[in-house]
Amino acid sequence: MAWLFDILKFILFFSVYNQLSLKGNMIHLNGKKILITGADGFIGSHLTELLVRCGCDVSAFVYYNSFNSWGWLDTVSDEIKKNIELISGDVRDNNCVRKATKGVDVVYHLAALIGIPFSYNSPDSYVDTNIKGTLNVLQAARDMNVERVVVTSTSEVYGSAQYVPIDEKHPLQGQSPYSATKIAADKLAESFYRSFDTPVVIARPFNTYGPRQSARAVIPTIITQILSGEKEIILGSLKPRRDLNYVSDICEGFIAIGQADKVCGREINMCSGIDISIGELVDKICKLMDKDIRVKQEDVRLRPEGSEVERLLGSNKLMNEMTGWNSSVSLDEGLKKTIAWFADNINMARYKADMYNI
Repeated sequence: MAWLFDILKFILFFSVYNQLSLKGNMIHLNGKKILITGADGFIGSHLTELLVRCGCDVSAFVYYNSFNSWGWLDTVSDEIKKNIELISGDVRDNNCVRKATKGVDVVYHLAALIGIPFSYNSPDSYVDTNIKGTLNVLQAARDMNVERVVVTSTSEVYGSAQYVPIDEKHPLQGQSPYSATKIAADKLAESFYRSFDTPVVIARPFNTYGPRQSARAVIPTIITQILSGEKEIILGSLKPRRDLNYVSDICEGFIAIGQADKVCGREINMCSGIDISIGELVDKICKLMDKDIRVKQEDVRLRPEGSEVERLLGSNKLMNEMTGWNSSVSLDEGLKKTIAWFADNINMARYKADMYNI
């Protein structure tokens, strides 16, 4: 069956290639040696699968643990696993990162601590992972003459929108320790491009959702509480508005940025250009699940007043101009897929719906 998998990889690569309509000279990822840090996580595991299917030689860098867990990569098909070089390590360890980067053509750096509430409790760990970890990746990529480094940013670096849609010229605002460390990581990446000509580009996805997302995020929080049979779900503020993007769109965006010409040194938004409030999102999910649910707000789930990001609505104009990428999965379609995934008892069993995950 190996020949069939090779044919499917070929078809998928050119399907993605044609869909993105990339402009100018580009790096063809097919056949390249790709390192993905954070490959065990939500977006990282989906990106790993897609790159393998596109014919890339993928090294998946996962967080070392004594359980020998590969995170979400434990759940992918055996055919995908057979085509992954698994590296257990820690981005905070410079030597470990250097070894993983040797012989690599392209690095996708996704490893990070991302939970905003936990960053209030443990900001030191966010500095170590998000800033020092990114520095280790950049230094290794520079020393190993990597062709391209894609550093993963976040829309949280913008803070509450001063104008919408938010483009890449919008001021950066550190409204949480998490966002502050991501701003610092982005600026380190920029400095390596300006100082050493390191071929780095900053990919800035707005709020991503889909199967495998952690329970700390709002969509899994809503869905898992409803699926657990609760008639009243507990949330924080319902007012913030977010630009939501299905994970397959974001992964295709990563591929587009990894291949496109003239993107190095840039920060590039990946977003839908449509926002929705958390309250409206609850109503939409309840309707899709055919449930009548009450919502209770709990103070412990509220961010400090000056830290809450009230609105994130992005502009994907630059992304489209540079790569031809647009999001293609509607919110309703993406939510239906996400709900169906969580509704599988095997998947639902991994979540603790009755607990607040920070």
